[in-house]
Amino acid sequence: MWLIYALLSALFAALVAIFAKLGLKTVDSTLVTIIRAVIMAGFLVVFGAATNKFSNFSFTSLGNRDWGLVLLSGIAGAVSWLFYFLALKLGLASKVSAVDRLSLVFVIILAGLFLGEKLTAKTILGALLMVLGAALISLK
Repeated sequence: MWLIYALLSALFAALVAIFAKLGLKTVDSTLVTIIRAVIMAGFLVVFGAATNKFSNFSFTSLGNRDWGLVLLSGIAGAVSWLFYFLALKLGLASKVSAVDRLSLVFVIILAGLFLGEKLTAKTILGALLMVLGAALISLK
């Protein structure tokens, strides 16, 4: 089931690039990122309420470490969006998205360092192929 969710995530991420590129022609990329974040937050609150995700929630249900990691994740996501939307405004959606997907390579490296995930020969080869693919798509 995780594969279906991952493919749906990839599809909607692709739609983000297309819709954003179309909408960034005459608007500041940082402003668009802020507006998008507000829309996303509103959508997620409505979705969470509709699916009863807040029924057992209290601010104390997460520990300090959990809050810290959620905070860091949110900040990293926001910084990523700021750079992504700026790159989309300045570059081609296909090239920007190809380079942006190199986040997969960074995840592989960081997961090995911080999460103890194994870096097998197959994983390393796959990561190298991702780098090669991004280079082929993004270079002139």
